Amino acid sequence: MKFKQLKEFPADFLWGASTSAYQVEGAWDADGKGPSVIDARTEFPAGTTDFKVAADHYNRYAEDVALFAELGLKAYRFSVAWTRIIPDGDGAVNQKGVDFYHNLIDELLEKGIEPILTMYHFDLPQVLHERGGWANPATVDAFVEYSRVLYREYGNKVKYWLTINEQNMMILHGDAIGTTHAGGEGRKRDLYQQNHHMFLAQARAMALCHDQLPEAKIGPAPNISNIYAASCDPEDVLAADDWNAIRNWLYLDLAVRGSYHPLAWAYLVENGYEPTIQDGDLDVLKAGRPDFIAFNYYATQTVGASRGDATDLKIRGSDQQIVRGEIGLYRGEDNPHLPKNAFGWDIDPAGFRTTMRAIWDRYRLPLIITENGLGAFDKLENGRVHDDYRIDYLRQHIEQIQLALSDGVEVFGYCPWAAIDLISTHQGAAKRYGFIHVNRDEFDLLDLKRTKKDSFFWYRSLIDSNGGSLQQ
Repeated sequence: MKFKQLKEFPADFLWGASTSAYQVEGAWDADGKGPSVIDARTEFPAGTTDFKVAADHYNRYAEDVALFAELGLKAYRFSVAWTRIIPDGDGAVNQKGVDFYHNLIDELLEKGIEPILTMYHFDLPQVLHERGGWANPATVDAFVEYSRVLYREYGNKVKYWLTINEQNMMILHGDAIGTTHAGGEGRKRDLYQQNHHMFLAQARAMALCHDQLPEAKIGPAPNISNIYAASCDPEDVLAADDWNAIRNWLYLDLAVRGSYHPLAWAYLVENGYEPTIQDGDLDVLKAGRPDFIAFNYYATQTVGASRGDATDLKIRGSDQQIVRGEIGLYRGEDNPHLPKNAFGWDIDPAGFRTTMRAIWDRYRLPLIITENGLGAFDKLENGRVHDDYRIDYLRQHIEQIQLALSDGVEVFGYCPWAAIDLISTHQGAAKRYGFIHVNRDEFDLLDLKRTKKDSFFWYRSLIDSNGGSLQQ
């Protein structure tokens, strides 16, 4: 739809930016923090660093928050490291870890920045992993008790809460991310049992939030992207509908409606992947009731009808660990209408709009985007980083938010990835996303000096104008 006059961004729109604990904090074993599954990793993609120092945000958070304030952020979406709060996942509380996040949140509030707290972003406590991880129902109880600690400690300071970041990616690509693991003949059934337990943990945490913090708002944070059919062949359209249900709606239907999407459930049953559902589980899921939907968006996917053989499988760009396609379900396809970034990811701003429209049409809950951004090999030259390519990417996507608002979609915030350079899950320190450059190499920490990129000044101007400068 073409609009003669676009709707303005709401006056209280949350212009923000995002990070996650393990990718930015460093200090992986400092002040009583326990190891997570991320810390316990021993293998990484060739030529990439670990996460043990990252951007050293743990020791430099005050400097970083001052830069966020200079950037003009209205919100900062960050995650809490579970093992910084409860080192073994379900034991004693680590006061020094609790204090760190109090200090971070206090700095944000002092600067007028709304904290948006993600409870779990991939970093399961290693002790819980050794006890079976999310396959063990006891991890559900541990997560709920962890959430109780967070509500008690930060509930009078934090209004917006996110439960689990990209649960669908942990199930679909857990080995690549380094988070959820299952082996043997029953691998996928085990993964979908883990998935079910995460849904239970999320629902109980949301219900507890409403009970403990009636003024707060809480929601899920999956990765959602529109799925295109490779052609108008009905078989391609059916494949796209199948994959949309399994990749996207399975996760949001359970979070919002408390029920399994029927097409996704049929897929699980057909393949013998369906989880065991205990008495009372469905009641727990129904009681979750999110207040909003947070979602991460990078690009759409294009799929075709399965050919029933290995040609269904396609590696995504330079991410050798990420495979699109599933034999017998759908075939991964390239979209000839979309440009790609340096890592082979499609760039699809219009698909961002259709994704927002689809989520809003299906659930009618307010939306906030909690990741969206461009990874690139930024170069620091003469004290500057000229990242016009990132500015172009962000401008094109933010324009689509304004179009979605004009479509009638309720969007209340945008937190691109990332506030500051951090360690990419797949390409290490070299793949940069931030508005702020961190001076380190893959294996040489250098001086970790912070430098404002050109995109920093562009985004600050955009925030100052509440999106008005898009039209300039």
